[in-house]
Amino acid sequence: MTHSAPVSRIHRRLAWIAAMVVSLPCATAAEVSLEGQWSWQSRNDVQSPNDASASRFALDDITGDGPVLQPRLQLLWPVGSGRHEVSALIAPLRIAGAGSAATTLRFEGTVFAPGALRARYQFDSWRIGWRYRWIDRPDLTVRLGVTAKLRDASIELIQGSTSARKDNTGFVPLLHASVEKPLGGRWSFAADIDGLAGGPGYAVDAGVRLRYAVSEQWMLQAGARFLDGGADSDEVYAFARVTSLTFGFARRFP
Repeated sequence: MTHSAPVSRIHRRLAWIAAMVVSLPCATAAEVSLEGQWSWQSRNDVQSPNDASASRFALDDITGDGPVLQPRLQLLWPVGSGRHEVSALIAPLRIAGAGSAATTLRFEGTVFAPGALRARYQFDSWRIGWRYRWIDRPDLTVRLGVTAKLRDASIELIQGSTSARKDNTGFVPLLHASVEKPLGGRWSFAADIDGLAGGPGYAVDAGVRLRYAVSEQWMLQAGARFLDGGADSDEVYAFARVTSLTFGFARRFP
């Protein structure tokens, strides 16, 4: 099983975003954070449509588990009194690979014979959030809020000249919580979660990181992130679980 993720293209994407962040001396954002994520799949189950006409199969058996490198960019602005904050997040996720199917697969009205085939998976997340500094002390900051997430998802199977694709774009409301705590010296700890469960599915995006302040404006950071969720509806059955190691930097503005 081989991976066909275009790592060089991902590197160019990361370099472009990094250049944009560094070139923002007049930005009004309180903080800009850019991370690279080495991501592994531990689950990616698919059935589309979600009825007897389609097969339920493990997409990660075709694409492989990873890792793949993806960027994550977050902007944070204070508003009003300063205890209210608005956030924006761009978090693309693309996984592609070539493998094989042990049995016949039926996907989106198309039949794929046992044997070699390729698969592409996309789960891009665009978010706008509001949060309130519920606890705002020198030794601890706790934020609570809500997040509006736009999900841009796609699954595609390709076998020779035969292909089928399922696109799914939708709005997802999430609850938000985050914590920051100084650890002494230049070190600090941060954690955050966006999540909600109910109806046909659930979504969880949680992360932890250690930060090191290089200066008053610049911080290095590294940690881990856990993404889990999906939906079980008449249209589609799709559940994925991705674990990532993260590394990057943040810049704070006066």
